[in-house]
Amino acid sequence: MKTRITEMFGIEHPIIQGGMHYVGFAEMAAAVSNAGGLGIITGLTQKTAADLANEIARCKDMTDKPFGVNLTFLPVVNQPDYPGMVKAIIEGGVTVVETAGNNPVQVLPVLKEHGIKVIHKCTSVRHSLKAQSIGCDAVSVDGFECGGHPGEDDIPNMILLPRAADALDIPFVASGGMADGRSLVAALAMGADGMNMGTRFIATQEAPVHANVKAAIVAASELDTRLVMRPLRNTERVMTNAAVERLLEIEKEKGADLQFSDVIEQVAGVYPRIMMQGEMDAGAWSCGMVAGLINDIPTCKELIDRIMAEADAIIHKRLAGIAA
Repeated sequence: MKTRITEMFGIEHPIIQGGMHYVGFAEMAAAVSNAGGLGIITGLTQKTAADLANEIARCKDMTDKPFGVNLTFLPVVNQPDYPGMVKAIIEGGVTVVETAGNNPVQVLPVLKEHGIKVIHKCTSVRHSLKAQSIGCDAVSVDGFECGGHPGEDDIPNMILLPRAADALDIPFVASGGMADGRSLVAALAMGADGMNMGTRFIATQEAPVHANVKAAIVAASELDTRLVMRPLRNTERVMTNAAVERLLEIEKEKGADLQFSDVIEQVAGVYPRIMMQGEMDAGAWSCGMVAGLINDIPTCKELIDRIMAEADAIIHKRLAGIAA
């Protein structure tokens, strides 16, 4: 299948594995890229620029296919070494950068200078248009269904994707609620050039996370995520657990007086305990509503091959039959 996204990134299938904290290691990215998609290393999971350089080198040892690095720009007091990470990306020969969070305009000139394509994650049409205007090559349009940060507009992909298609000139992929061939065909029908999957890729054989995390996703329904930190306008969709339910109680108790410090125990520094050690009640971790569509733990190749076969069957059999 050829789309503007496969042509731009030099990949076989229009499927991207988005950056995920303590999931996007070299093993994950290489498995997706080897299966014909675009794997992504999560930059900020690496503690230093040198660590990121090592992770990029590890990934290159595992695949000769294109892969990317996610750089999320956060409003924090102790800024990560973004210049060092950009240097590691360039020197490592990475061809794609997925940016997220704040406006990535400060890194675009040097990335462009080295021929690196930039796809920026956006949760609204206005942010997508801004990304286009500053020179991003593509955008990942994240609907309200997505795990992690869905923004504050609460627009689901059935509305957001066609709006993006009407407004944008650059290619975009659909993110949020993406799991199978049906997702891909629907995204293409609404104007996207591919899809980005996060939660679905956590439940794969190669995902370097604890078995408890994968089991939790398979066991979950579409009703098992919660929105936290809404009063702080830093909304995050997470898998429910004891810590998350306690967090929501704190939000209710504090009301308009809620501060980030009130919930820091449930959200800060918990990812290693959850993803690495399998402590499923340690805190809040990002998970999409799409968990309700995930029922197995295949290899990345099995998953991507299945998605493409299902998409082909929908397009050439079911829809062709309806059209006839």
